[in-house]
Amino acid sequence: MSCSPGSSGVPGEPGTPPRLAATSAGIAGQIAHALAPLVDPMPVRLRAWDGSEAGPSGAPLVELRSPRALRRLLWHPGELGAAQAYVTGEADLPGDLDGTLRRLLAAGRSERSTWTSWPDGVRRRAAALARATRLAARLGVVGSPLPPPATQARVSGRLHTRARDRSSIAHHYDLSNTFYSAILDESMAYSCAYFTDSSHTLEQAQHDKLSLICTKLGLTEGSTLLDVGCGWGSLSLHAAQVFGARVVGVTISAEQQRFVTERVRELGLDGRVEVRLCDYRDADGTYDAVASVEMGEHVGEGNYPTYAGVLRDRVRPGGRVLVQQMSRSGPHPGGGPFIESFIAPDMHMRPVGETVAHLERAGLEVRDVHALREHYVLTVARWLDRFEAEADRLTALVGEEMVRVWRLYLVGGAAAFREGRMGVDQILAVRPGSDHSLPLERGAW
Repeated sequence: MSCSPGSSGVPGEPGTPPRLAATSAGIAGQIAHALAPLVDPMPVRLRAWDGSEAGPSGAPLVELRSPRALRRLLWHPGELGAAQAYVTGEADLPGDLDGTLRRLLAAGRSERSTWTSWPDGVRRRAAALARATRLAARLGVVGSPLPPPATQARVSGRLHTRARDRSSIAHHYDLSNTFYSAILDESMAYSCAYFTDSSHTLEQAQHDKLSLICTKLGLTEGSTLLDVGCGWGSLSLHAAQVFGARVVGVTISAEQQRFVTERVRELGLDGRVEVRLCDYRDADGTYDAVASVEMGEHVGEGNYPTYAGVLRDRVRPGGRVLVQQMSRSGPHPGGGPFIESFIAPDMHMRPVGETVAHLERAGLEVRDVHALREHYVLTVARWLDRFEAEADRLTALVGEEMVRVWRLYLVGGAAAFREGRMGVDQILAVRPGSDHSLPLERGAW
């Protein structure tokens, strides 16, 4: 919808002159009427800031607590505007957040299939836009865009330059080590775990994931490993402690480097694990194995050939490379408007086959692709349990708005993996040039 700047006042805000009163149906009824050409009946129960309600009784509740929510949706229709309104508390989903999101996503898919049909769908879309425009004017919510929420990322500069990448990573990973330690397991593994049994604890599943990676890489006592995007060091420390490897980890997060360096000292691993504050493009040396766990999503499509080339160049001929990476198909190769605006700016994902092609073009031989999508559903469920148990403490630490960001992130992420809109895979590759045979039995590695 096109919105021309108008009064900066928002109905219901202090000092704002009164606007045209709502009709007898109330604001919720008027909104439902405006949307009727596209969604009828309403998939949710809508409650507006005047106390009016519309939609099926017993359906999931959506609250518009402020007219500012509509202002955001006018300027950013769809996911971004809705997320902005939710994280600021201008809108709320007070019941089962997962169930409400499921209902809204299903309605959105149905609505898109309706209005893309010709010619009836186009007429419905036009009718809904006309009604919404008249309603927005009548309620006085048309005006200049509202400032973005304080938690929304602010990055600038050319895409995937070193400076912009540092800023993007800092927005997400430098939030607070204390914050992440409340959600993650003791190893601080911030990636999909591996559940050999769905009843396993998060700690056991992350231990099994780290051991699986080290086993696939063929690590033994004295092996050298480069951990590209080492995070809080879960893989680096596990490879050194359990498999006897000598590890160099690289990260561009100063908070993560400090955390891992301190843990190396605590565990007596000096001389076995070194963590460098270093862009992946500047990593040097040659290693028996290279791993990169859920870091490739951040390098960008244009830079992925460079990233894949670094993985190849840093491993010795015959050495193994393991990439664990999320995948996504469909119209949004990134994480989607919410993820890219609030969680991981500049994220880029693609179908797993395209990532395999990138690695092959870089000169690696791909030997195995292990899909773990269902494991991420279990992983995020355990993160969410910990998050909710610590919600009050986390609110005191980072504020209510950031807690709402993360609640939406975790619940929405679990749904994306459960429904197959996103996946995650371990891709095992080797660098030709020396013997690089694998055991005949898959899993023996």
